[in-house]
Amino acid sequence: MKIRIRFTKHGAVRYIGHLDVMRYFQKCIRRAHVNVSYTGGYSPHQVMTFASPLGVGMESEGEYMDIGIDDEHPDTGAILNALNEASVPGIRIRSVKILPEDAGNAMASVYASEYEITFFEDKKADCPDKDKLSGLIDMMLSSEKCIYHKETKKTSRDIDLKEFIYDLRMEDTEEPVVRMTINSSSSDSIKPVFVMEYLMNLADIKLPDNALKIIRLDMFTQGENGELISLEDVGI
Repeated sequence: MKIRIRFTKHGAVRYIGHLDVMRYFQKCIRRAHVNVSYTGGYSPHQVMTFASPLGVGMESEGEYMDIGIDDEHPDTGAILNALNEASVPGIRIRSVKILPEDAGNAMASVYASEYEITFFEDKKADCPDKDKLSGLIDMMLSSEKCIYHKETKKTSRDIDLKEFIYDLRMEDTEEPVVRMTINSSSSDSIKPVFVMEYLMNLADIKLPDNALKIIRLDMFTQGENGELISLEDVGI
């Protein structure tokens, strides 16, 4: 049996990379005495799968991890409490759900991610204000195509960002807050910084280094009719 764990990542732990988060949870699960499943062979390890890794420096309200459980009737409430008691400041367990037998693992299931983006206080002077940014978003959404030059370690190509954006809007707040839902699938994806860089380029503004405070709010899989379903809603 497998369970899906949703957890948050805030504060100083946002500077901990994905591999260290994996090692942390291996220890946390042991401290919490969770009856986790192990692989066979000469070097057994915990049956554990994470969804899309979070970039270093980013915070999150919606990270996911699937683990195997050697228990036919796990007490999800007790597991949640035990993990939180064994956890560190900055990482909190939000939910523990039992996965259906036919559910895909967290990593393979991710189709899209939702983000909240603001500017750090010391960078606001070099960035557009709320009204200007709102106008840039309207300009982007009204464009037929939004070509962005995407570079990775292995490839370099132009992509149309509009094909990967499912929602993009300004929040109704005093300070500029951008909310976006974008493609995060393994086959092809974009990063929230791509969208912000494109918006800045529309105004001939260079996005300052380390200007963005990015919080991942949730991750989604795709339903049979193309709808976005939170990974948390897959389990029971």
